[in-house]
Amino acid sequence: MYIPPSYQNNNTEEVKNFIKNNSFGILVNQTNGKPWATHIPLELHTKNGKDILVGHIAKANPQWHNFKETPEVLCIFNGPHSYVSSSWYKNEEVPTWNYIAVHIYGKITIVDKDTAMEGLHNLVDKYEQASECPLHLNNLSKGTLAQVNGIVAFEIEITDIQATYKLSQTREEDKPKIIEELEKRDPSAKEIAKHMKK
Repeated sequence: MYIPPSYQNNNTEEVKNFIKNNSFGILVNQTNGKPWATHIPLELHTKNGKDILVGHIAKANPQWHNFKETPEVLCIFNGPHSYVSSSWYKNEEVPTWNYIAVHIYGKITIVDKDTAMEGLHNLVDKYEQASECPLHLNNLSKGTLAQVNGIVAFEIEITDIQATYKLSQTREEDKPKIIEELEKRDPSAKEIAKHMKK
């Protein structure tokens, strides 16, 4: 993606934490001669010292048919975003948008059933932590777990990470007013204000 130097985030640990906290991503590849995107959880893990994304899609989704021939994929992770009115600036200017977005490029590989189950256990355990009565896959019947046969699980070896943190870095004198106004708005705008304060 196009990233002006002012907005590029090269802090790998910060970007990894962002992915872990915003792991519902978009998997993009070429399918049947056109761009294809699926919205799914993509969990960041480390395997053999390398960062990977772990996920799965429905077997009925044709996207996976090209994974072997064309393994290069793009994964998009969106974070908070907000409109920024130029009425908050000291000098006349056009309005803009502040946001955080990460693009990950990598090579995708379909995994076997045991690896798929490990990924599913990790996924469910992560998101069940906040539940009052956490569900565990081990407690589900064989009939229910048979639904795993309807998915294609994969790992993506990360080859490139591109992170944009557009947080009014080029408007230092206007930042206090922008933050003040964003804090009056919706939760996403408030989250952008928090990032701007860091």
